Amino acid sequence: MDSQAVTVSSAAPLLPSISSGAPTSLARAWLWLGVLALIGSGLLAVLLVLSRTPGIQDVFPLKDLFRAALVVHVDLSVAVWFMAFAAVIWSALGGPGLAWLGWSGFALAALGTALMTVSPFFPGAEPVLNNYIPVLKQPLFFTALLTFGAGMSLTVLRALVTTWPQRFLGEPLRLGAFLGAFAAFLALAAFYWSWALVPVVEGTIYYEVLFWGGGHTLQFQHALLMVVAWLWIAGHLGRPSAASPRAVSVLFLVGALPLLVVPAIYLLLPVGSLPHVEVFAKLMEWGHPYMAPLIVLGAWSLWGVRGLPAAPAKSALVASFSLFALGGVLGYMIHGVNVVIPAHYHGSTVGVTLAFMGLAYALLPSLGFDRPQGRMALWQPYVYGGGQLIHVLGLAWSGGYGVQRKVAGAEQMLTTLPQKIGMGMMGLGGLIAVIGGLMFVLVCLRAMSRRRQR
Repeated sequence: MDSQAVTVSSAAPLLPSISSGAPTSLARAWLWLGVLALIGSGLLAVLLVLSRTPGIQDVFPLKDLFRAALVVHVDLSVAVWFMAFAAVIWSALGGPGLAWLGWSGFALAALGTALMTVSPFFPGAEPVLNNYIPVLKQPLFFTALLTFGAGMSLTVLRALVTTWPQRFLGEPLRLGAFLGAFAAFLALAAFYWSWALVPVVEGTIYYEVLFWGGGHTLQFQHALLMVVAWLWIAGHLGRPSAASPRAVSVLFLVGALPLLVVPAIYLLLPVGSLPHVEVFAKLMEWGHPYMAPLIVLGAWSLWGVRGLPAAPAKSALVASFSLFALGGVLGYMIHGVNVVIPAHYHGSTVGVTLAFMGLAYALLPSLGFDRPQGRMALWQPYVYGGGQLIHVLGLAWSGGYGVQRKVAGAEQMLTTLPQKIGMGMMGLGGLIAVIGGLMFVLVCLRAMSRRRQR
């Protein structure tokens, strides 16, 4: 580990150290999988943006490709990337035990990701654009999804054992990681439970119901681990939270309290019934405010790093908090089924993505890789976040003028100038964000190609 990291660790009791052996090697492997998933997702994102940008959409007939590309893009950039980086956190903060379980989970997840990536090129890839985990109605894709799910199940089981804090209220980041693993366990259980009980019917509704409960539960995992990343980044920069470890731990427990409702919903309400669907929607509305104290703690950490020299992790922290806050505000502005909905979740999920990007920058030297260097690393979070900001604001603007979601090309019916301006902003911002995502991949590949002694 470099001298700067040693200095920071000695001055920041909230900043955890990463044990050698399985914790480091597994974290490296999962980081590689996450970066490779982003590469595939980014290539598909180019097609998605072009298929919805006024002018370009009329030149290239991409409407049919749009739906198939959207499925794999979302699954790689959300399901695979988020779960892979969650596994980076669980591996880095966890103990060295049950390494065989960790490697088995990684192997299955990597195989599932590879199969998922190539599945659109095989016959019968009929896209279904349901929420959370869209699917291709095709045997190879379902095999890929089940293989990836099995790998994550093993990974989560190991995380529940290895991230259990030795001092329950004295290791807040490890507790936050454990609570994130608990949320992942409940989400996976919800997926399996719904799969066993929901009758198979034709159309989107089956997959909507299948992933509804688990998808809502996963949002708590992402939010908890995002705050873990924020606090870890602040500690890495030499500005750990001024709150005591006990206070931070209590706030993590408060943020995770709504998760206790998930088993009750499945036990008391028939899976797939209207009350079951409505209560999970209310869980998001009523449950996420429990995260508010943790978000305030993140804002406090952001304020604490304001005077520090520019650094890639600092750039990511600023961009992450800004996009997540915007996404939260837009969530309360949703009325009807229009592109304000993707504006909301793009803001929120991009906030999580930027937090994970920033933590990746902070962890690279500790995992035995080179330090992220150069102006590209410094500006990458702002390019990616700025592009996503334009993208999100364009969607929100267009949604206010009635542009519908999950359509492309002429189906968007862009008849007024405000609609075209909004979707033009969406296209421009999306292309900038693709450049920012490519910059992150290049920075990581350059650093990860140069190993260093810890």
